[in-house]
Amino acid sequence: MSTIKLSSLLNSSVSVISGTVSNLNSELLEYVNAEKPTHDHSSVYYQRFFVSKFNLGNQAIEAKFSTPMVVSDGDTVTVSGYQKGNGFQVLAYINKTQQVSKHENWIVLCLGALFFLAVALGLLNSELVAEGALVPKLFLMGFVGVAMYMGYSALLIREAISLLQKLAN
Repeated sequence: MSTIKLSSLLNSSVSVISGTVSNLNSELLEYVNAEKPTHDHSSVYYQRFFVSKFNLGNQAIEAKFSTPMVVSDGDTVTVSGYQKGNGFQVLAYINKTQQVSKHENWIVLCLGALFFLAVALGLLNSELVAEGALVPKLFLMGFVGVAMYMGYSALLIREAISLLQKLAN
């Protein structure tokens, strides 16, 4: 019987690339909540993602963060993430030229995963699930699925951060 350590599972998908930034293209993606009233333009109805696309050597890089990436053409950058299609998806980065290190908040993702697991546990103990109703079972599976996705994303970000820290030391 062989055992698989969680860190070895994550190490296989998270890697590091270093180089000089070229062909930088930054853009803002805005998603509007479908329930937004037509007369209200407050920011609570918008979800913003800042996307930076650039090259590190021959490698196409794409970084999607909740805040703009601190990077310019010619900067020396080390990114940590995973291969996605023809590009490399960034989870954390260090800009050596501007001495900046950034990543998404993995702790918030862990807390979100715990929240969804708590909701799933509450639903699991409900009478509707005990009676065998289909809709509560579907919600239960959905909450568990979202919790697993958020937890896995948090672990990937944490692994990307630790890889960058190992290189810095």
